[in-house]
Amino acid sequence: MTTDKAWNSEVLAASCAADGEFRIAARFWTGGLRLEMDGRTVAITLAGGVPSAGDPGADAPGVITLTAEHEVWSQLLAARPPRFYNDTFNLMMSGKVALRADPVLHAQYYPAVMRALELLRPADPGVATAPKSAIRPGTFDSPVGRYVHIDVEGQDYRVYFEEAGSGIPVLMQHTAGCHGSQWRHLFECKAITDHFRLIAYDLPFHGKSLAPVGPKWWAEEYKLTASFLRSVPVTLADVLGLERPVFMGCSVGGLLALDLALHHPEVFRAVISLEGALNIEGDLDSLSTLWHPQVSNEYKARAMDALMSPTSPEAFRKETSQVYAAGWPPAFLGDLYYYLADYDLRQTAGGIDTGKVAVHILSGEYDASGTIEHGLAAHAVIAGSTWTGMNGVGHFPMSENPEAFLGYLLPVLEQIKSQPGV
Repeated sequence: MTTDKAWNSEVLAASCAADGEFRIAARFWTGGLRLEMDGRTVAITLAGGVPSAGDPGADAPGVITLTAEHEVWSQLLAARPPRFYNDTFNLMMSGKVALRADPVLHAQYYPAVMRALELLRPADPGVATAPKSAIRPGTFDSPVGRYVHIDVEGQDYRVYFEEAGSGIPVLMQHTAGCHGSQWRHLFECKAITDHFRLIAYDLPFHGKSLAPVGPKWWAEEYKLTASFLRSVPVTLADVLGLERPVFMGCSVGGLLALDLALHHPEVFRAVISLEGALNIEGDLDSLSTLWHPQVSNEYKARAMDALMSPTSPEAFRKETSQVYAAGWPPAFLGDLYYYLADYDLRQTAGGIDTGKVAVHILSGEYDASGTIEHGLAAHAVIAGSTWTGMNGVGHFPMSENPEAFLGYLLPVLEQIKSQPGV
């Protein structure tokens, strides 16, 4: 289907009306959606979430208008959009799509807007399919979970972690606003657990790691700082008695991996930085709708889809998003304080000694945040590091496409196994 063939209000309205995902995302929406290209408009009007063909007018209440050039729409509506063209979130950040709407309204109905655009795309036969479960009822998964108390900056934190396997210990840090369930697929890979003891922990305020008892944390804005974040895995390694573990983290955890390699090379034998970078530029204020009292967690959940590959299995992409939707609302934006404001290794990463701690950087093709270019820049500065580009995956390789990710991770783990002294 070409862009011109998809540029039809009746087609858009009928597709939206027949789609359960759109109907749920558009619930209570009264207004409309307008898509503009070269002076032409495709539009639907919505009444209580029910779509019909027709232009409600750009100035009518509850209307969201997206405007872009023909070339941008052609790539956005392609069966397999190229990297950075798979979602309007990325294109608005780069200025290629213009938004005319109240920002809170857009945040509220962004999932419906993106689903409407997905319905205009032809099917892509190359999208991976999540394997059907062959697990018998009553079967236990591999990891076992428990709590450990740690002292960080003079405060007791009750931290939840899950572990499986034996051998070289690997501490695994989740992404911003999320928790350790992102690593669930690795726990079931015997090629890993036969040689490595995997330990996935939830940061305080995330997942099953509750807030600390004592300080009035509810009366303060939550901000994740570099000093606090570095202290968590270092302290865990100590209290769990881990002898020079490997550290693997993604996104916030991917930056943390390089941070730990610089500041604590004596603690870790190797770090694996997924979607790592020396610095991520961004304006926290521009992301304030991620924690707006009139915007639900659906917004940040759907925004994460913008960072995933459209070829990753839909079921795993939606699972990755759902985990975000289930998080404590302030956690994601608060974690981005470290990601966008408190972390910057541009002047110091050259001091990382890979003779003391091995550094492995892996970057996903479709990640519009910790891009391939960011990963390569870090690799160029850190002498002796390795870098791998991961085709067909995005910002969450371990959860959005675990089968593809294992193909890139296993060779890195083999290198770590073969290190002298390991």
